[in-house]
Amino acid sequence: MMMPYLYLAVAIASEVVATSALKASDGFTRPLPAVIVVVGYAIAFLLMAASLKQLPVGFVYAIWAGLGIVGVAIVGALVFGEVFTPLKVVGIALVVAGVVVMKLGTA
Repeated sequence: MMMPYLYLAVAIASEVVATSALKASDGFTRPLPAVIVVVGYAIAFLLMAASLKQLPVGFVYAIWAGLGIVGVAIVGALVFGEVFTPLKVVGIALVVAGVVVMKLGTA
């Protein structure tokens, strides 16, 4: 029963990498980041689909979206120098809280 969660975790990591590469691709004008975008999203969607075979769609999407947002925000700050304001930190905390509530509501 742990495999769907592993698939989802790797899917989220792939999505964060792909989204970060999308920023680095500079509008798909840089080939290597553009290839990473396509491959990263392909892996992400394939593994998300695999996780959906055993996990509820609402739960999977909440985890996917929530942790993806948090991951991309962290990469944005660390790699691209985007500023973390107190309001952004509150927003991220609310996203994480929403993911926890979704998990608690899943049987």
